[in-house]
Amino acid sequence: MMKNVQPVISAQQMREIDHLTVQQNQISSLQLMESAASACLQAIAATFSEGLGGKKIQILCGPGNNGGDGAALARQLTSLNVRTDVIVFGSVRDTSGDARHNFEAVSGLGSPGTLPQAAHSSFIECRDAKQWQEIAAAASSYDVIVDALFGTGLKRPLSGMFVDVVRYLSAVKSRQTSDHGPLVVSVDIPSGLDADQSEPIGPAVVADLTITFTTPKVANVLPPASHLNGKLVIADIGSPQELINAADSKLFLTEECDARNWLVSTRYVPDSFKNTHGHVLVLAGSRGYTGAAVLCANAAMRAGAGLVTVGTPASSQAAVAGAVMPEVMTTALAETDRGALSDAAIEHVIGLTAKINAVAIGPGLSATDERTRCFVYSVVKQRRTAMVIDADALNCLSPWPEDLQGSRGAQLILTPHSGEMLRLLGATSKSNIKDRVAAARDFATLHKLILVLKGTRSLVAAPDGRVFINPTGNAGLGTAGAGDTLTGIIAAFVAQSAGTLKEKADPLAATIAALYVGGLAGDFAAQKLGMRTMVASDIREHLSDAIRSLDPKGEQP
Repeated sequence: MMKNVQPVISAQQMREIDHLTVQQNQISSLQLMESAASACLQAIAATFSEGLGGKKIQILCGPGNNGGDGAALARQLTSLNVRTDVIVFGSVRDTSGDARHNFEAVSGLGSPGTLPQAAHSSFIECRDAKQWQEIAAAASSYDVIVDALFGTGLKRPLSGMFVDVVRYLSAVKSRQTSDHGPLVVSVDIPSGLDADQSEPIGPAVVADLTITFTTPKVANVLPPASHLNGKLVIADIGSPQELINAADSKLFLTEECDARNWLVSTRYVPDSFKNTHGHVLVLAGSRGYTGAAVLCANAAMRAGAGLVTVGTPASSQAAVAGAVMPEVMTTALAETDRGALSDAAIEHVIGLTAKINAVAIGPGLSATDERTRCFVYSVVKQRRTAMVIDADALNCLSPWPEDLQGSRGAQLILTPHSGEMLRLLGATSKSNIKDRVAAARDFATLHKLILVLKGTRSLVAAPDGRVFINPTGNAGLGTAGAGDTLTGIIAAFVAQSAGTLKEKADPLAATIAALYVGGLAGDFAAQKLGMRTMVASDIREHLSDAIRSLDPKGEQP
């Protein structure tokens, strides 16, 4: 069972956590605001290796608590002698509570009513669109612009001069270069987003850096809204962990520590050998489609499996054997007259799985022959171990048979992309998976299995209703064979878990770690090669970089 994972919560849950933090822990709401401002200061400072000395920062404040966070940040920056120009939209006298306290405090530090370039620091109340146009036209060249307009309470689209502010920030970003142009920073969430929605509800700020507090919200982590966040920093501002746990979220963000913890738990020890690292059986390939089998098997080998065997149609064996790593074994299986796996191979394959720790089935398999469909169904139904099902094996089982259920001792791990997911559901309209989290969760709980719904920010849904969002990876992963490679990585991690941890093996933790590591390998590949020229085998060849970056100590002899 995974512990201490990062929950993703709703705006209402966040308000309740803040309220209880103040009520139960002798922490004032003003102190929470101060802590939020300090977290923003630290995150901004961390982006400048030379420090904040000499920097010019503009802070755009809305009239509520998000603006109050911005004003508190301005006060802290000014105390460090950083030039800070604060724009409050509306009148301070119309604000209240902690926000007003900080607006009044920071207004005394600047030169009220002056334009930004007129003083070391300035404070302006902007009451209408015309005044904003004058301010924007006179604005200095800033190193940082802070968006503290609206936080997690926004539920309707921005309008009026706030749309003009979004356009202003968009124009500023269009002039950015790699070494020049302001860093756009959002406080808690880019203004204009509904914190509880993955879809933008209207015009919104596009940030380079977002500092969210306590835990992330849906719009911080689920696309397309999450694309507007830029780099996300999750800042602890003092809320007790027990209050966060009490929110009982079923949605989580996978973090680096989750993958690292899994790698540490399955580290090589002095008496490790190939059997303790697990044996993967890959059932893949068909006549003319051997590449997918090769990619899957090689990825499983490179991802750390002790043994990998490819079971492929007899007419494909020579091609597969000639293309896989020399460490990968192959075996010929009975085939149809079209060169795909046949139901005549069922008994032999079931026998092979007696000493196997994980099975990967589907890449390049072909789903056009009824005998192949029968083979896939029977092998899945009679499985003795965990099985990763992908590609044509998913198509062979679509719509998903009601009598195929996951189980603790022989878990099913499905890895569909959106098109395959629709087929599994027996649906044709994309509206059936518009809410990807709900679609993945419902399928996984109904069939008591693990579902990996691939795409931007892939999801892992567990049989108990938990859903984990994977943050690694990039657009370069959308290339031929990347899915086959991921299937091999997942199978290898599941096999290693079974071989190393025995009865404590957790296929869910292994799947979550595999997805994170695979995406990270893709990120390393993109850094070296660029996204455009990446191919699937580059992901495999950067698995070493990903694993060593997460657990360098564990990879040293």
